[in-house]
Amino acid sequence: MNFRICLFLFLLSVTISKAQETKNEISVTLHPEVQFQTIDHFGASDAWSAQFVGNWPEAKKEAIANLLFSQEMKQGNPEGIGLSMWRFNLGAGSAEQGETSGIKDEWRRAESFLGNKGELDMSKAERQVWFAEAAKNRGVEKLLLFSNSPPIQFTKNSKAYSSDGRSNLKTDAIDDFSDYLSDVVSGLQKMGLNPGYVSPVNEPQWDWSDGGQEGNPYTNEQIAELVKGINTSFQEHDIKVKIDVAEAGKINYLFEKADKPQRGTQVKSFFDQKSPTYLGDLSNLSNVISAHSYFTTSPLDKSADLRAKVASTVASIPGLNYWMSEYCILGDNEGEIRGNGRDLGMKSALYMARVIHQDLTISNASAWNWWLAISPYNYKDGLIYIDKEKKDGRFFESKMLWVLGNYSRFIRPGYQRIGLDVSNEKLMVSAFQNPDTKDIVLIVLNSNPTSELLKIANSDTKWIKAYITDENSNLAAIEISGSLQEIPKESVMTFLISLD
Repeated sequence: MNFRICLFLFLLSVTISKAQETKNEISVTLHPEVQFQTIDHFGASDAWSAQFVGNWPEAKKEAIANLLFSQEMKQGNPEGIGLSMWRFNLGAGSAEQGETSGIKDEWRRAESFLGNKGELDMSKAERQVWFAEAAKNRGVEKLLLFSNSPPIQFTKNSKAYSSDGRSNLKTDAIDDFSDYLSDVVSGLQKMGLNPGYVSPVNEPQWDWSDGGQEGNPYTNEQIAELVKGINTSFQEHDIKVKIDVAEAGKINYLFEKADKPQRGTQVKSFFDQKSPTYLGDLSNLSNVISAHSYFTTSPLDKSADLRAKVASTVASIPGLNYWMSEYCILGDNEGEIRGNGRDLGMKSALYMARVIHQDLTISNASAWNWWLAISPYNYKDGLIYIDKEKKDGRFFESKMLWVLGNYSRFIRPGYQRIGLDVSNEKLMVSAFQNPDTKDIVLIVLNSNPTSELLKIANSDTKWIKAYITDENSNLAAIEISGSLQEIPKESVMTFLISLD
């Protein structure tokens, strides 16, 4: 074979290789001029383990707090996931009742701030307070108090759950419960904490009669009556905190009655001025409707359809925002993934990332919250897993922790989601812009068993850095260069991009 033929075959192979490479490239075009929701926060809750882990050795508590809250870098990598909201479980007092509470699992009971004689006692729940202070000390500016049940002193059966699937709050105790919330907010403020939100109702669609945990059902009418009472108390006590409603058990209860006619269509019920349960004119009401993403995430097309309905329903009320305020992997999810069984690996983390992506890009959620920050259970409900020990034990980082960090650590409150086009649906891609620097955070989810090549089509962009979470890395920093970036299989990557 002569030289010319060899050269021709070499050049042909290069051309074919380049053509194949170009064909396999996935191109993203950013549209900063197309703007969507402004992000309020990413968060998780202290239920229920903080009450025990707060009693663990100081070094372990500090290490767990760093993983959840730190925005610092350690040897070039994020030390933690930098949550921007901490959700404080405002217990009803089942912990003080012990076994007589009717809640069999001690770890699902919760302490209140009421003493034996019904007086306010801010020395209680001190181990939960420790984590709230640890969050504040690490730059977490937002603190929300959520109540699964009114304090047992204000319930019909003196328990922290319902006996009959109906609201357990005494009809004449709305003012007592409202003033209690005012007193707790004031008490925490005196301790140096600064609650910004109170969520007095949690998953009101469920009956909460099995004693599995603290809980209380409400109709929309009962929620409206309670929230009006809280608003009056906040005004009388000069409490500036916002009231969050209504932590719906599933997102479809926001836009339809479904199987709970008196507890559904909550967007219209609380924010349509024509509704008899309208709350939108209350001084302390947040301009947010909140719901939980449980039981609505599979299959993918159905999940997308439900979230599109949330977005359109919320958009029908000018100025209203949507918070996805609680999620972990429950049920069997149409056979895609089961909630049972602890998973520290990428399977659960990739599923979580898919839910985050859809909630942000279809529902237009301005906040996204995981359920248990710290879990002792054999379930897919934790960011950090622990031995179920009250005074000391081991703790384990999950990939779900670090995948959430791909979002929470870099998409800060005030960032705005922007438009983009993706040439191939193999990757789930979203983009958020820093309002000050105009730099862009690009999140790329690759759930595929093969790697993909990504290219930004905009000519005025410059890659700054990337962070990857996959089977081998936990939000690890990667130096990048060139126009093409490899997105490894089964990974989530965060790119920091500047616009020239």
